[in-house]
Amino acid sequence: MAKVIEGLYYSESHEYLKVEGNIGIIGITDYAQHALGNVVYVDMPDVDDEVEAGAEFGAVESVKAASDLNSPVSGTVVEVNEALEDTPELINQDAYANWIIKVEMSDESELENLMDAAAYEAFCEKEAH
Repeated sequence: MAKVIEGLYYSESHEYLKVEGNIGIIGITDYAQHALGNVVYVDMPDVDDEVEAGAEFGAVESVKAASDLNSPVSGTVVEVNEALEDTPELINQDAYANWIIKVEMSDESELENLMDAAAYEAFCEKEAH
């Protein structure tokens, strides 16, 4: 079973969101990295780019497939994880420690549209069968 961490928010497209003040830290879940296999490239937006909840902001490519990244919240990109440019496989080692972007959230009410850990676990179980 893929690792799910309490206290994070989760989207149906398998991104997680960690909230620190008004900053949302976004990455892909352990379930997603298992499904993708060996990650070979991460396409990320630039700092100061705007992202919208539910809209694509980049992609993760593995040896098996490419998967779009969808932002769980709207806001402005304040930081990208530059380590992933040279070592994208960090996501396979620990998906939760190796976030992809940090966003200054513009509408915290969007958090209500995301799942908590228990709901996400149930969602993944359903999707696996």
